[in-house]
Amino acid sequence: MRQNQCNNGPHLIRSHGAKVAQTYLYDWLILMLLGLALVVIHLIHPFYRYVGKDMMTDLKYPLKDNTVPFWAVPMIAVGLPIGVFIIVYLRKRDVCDLHHAVLGLLYSALVTSVITNTVKNAVGRPRPDFFWRCFPDGKDVYDQFGNVICHGENKVVDEGHRSFPSGHTSWSFAGLGFLSLYLAGKIEAFDRRGHVAKLCIVFLPLLVASLIGISRVDDYWHHWQDVFAGGLLGLAVATFCYMQFFPPPYHPEGRIPHTCSQDSEGLRTNARDSPNNEERTRNGVESQENEGTGNGCIGLSTSRTSRYSRKVMLSAFCFEQVCEDRVLTLMISVLHNDETGHSI
Repeated sequence: MRQNQCNNGPHLIRSHGAKVAQTYLYDWLILMLLGLALVVIHLIHPFYRYVGKDMMTDLKYPLKDNTVPFWAVPMIAVGLPIGVFIIVYLRKRDVCDLHHAVLGLLYSALVTSVITNTVKNAVGRPRPDFFWRCFPDGKDVYDQFGNVICHGENKVVDEGHRSFPSGHTSWSFAGLGFLSLYLAGKIEAFDRRGHVAKLCIVFLPLLVASLIGISRVDDYWHHWQDVFAGGLLGLAVATFCYMQFFPPPYHPEGRIPHTCSQDSEGLRTNARDSPNNEERTRNGVESQENEGTGNGCIGLSTSRTSRYSRKVMLSAFCFEQVCEDRVLTLMISVLHNDETGHSI
């Protein structure tokens, strides 16, 4: 089990950041490997699914630019949540919370990306605008089996076979879904007090992610099934990654990371057990004192505290004195019997 780095009190990046990061060094290394795997997967050509002439009816949508550019997705899905995490850190001064939030978010985004791009390449579903990617001049050509013979740019044609699932949508729900769970835990949205305003805050990132997914259908870059599957994938991965570092939002300790909540539970358990321990200690001391009173100086105390250790020494001294007195009495009795001519 990892060493607990989250104790009560402020823990800043400057004082505890390196120690926390070192504790999770292997997690960061795995994260880097995921990033490397993502680059390799992106270089792999997708599966060229059979596309016949009769299928072109649903694939002749116009080729448009993205409403949400590719470069904007990481900024929205990753940069925006990290900005919120930093704001929370500036208020709470808890580097453990910041570290877990950033690490969980990056895992959510990268795991989702690896799964999404792997499935894209394996499925090879054509996009709704595939016709204009394959035949930019509008002149369609087919082989003897009825499959398309594309004469468009290879890079554009490859991208045309990566429709399922939607990467924009899965990334958005992976990052903003994680942010929704994070906010739900921080504001205690499920505290059973019925404040609807808290739910509005929780649903806001999900609304942004949904709008990004809808834009993919409006731009004719994806079918609605692609967007739906991408949203489910991103939200599922975000949930698993969040639960890895934080308790569920409905948990009483849902506002703090797992390590901190374990600390709190341990403190509460110790607080509950300490009165019982004190009572058992008092009862043990009383019984030992009662035994000492009934048996004179022979009653010995076995407490580990210094006070009862002194009692042990005192009892041993008394026992030694009693033994010496009895020996002295026995010797006097022997001498007296010798003088009177009696035997013992």
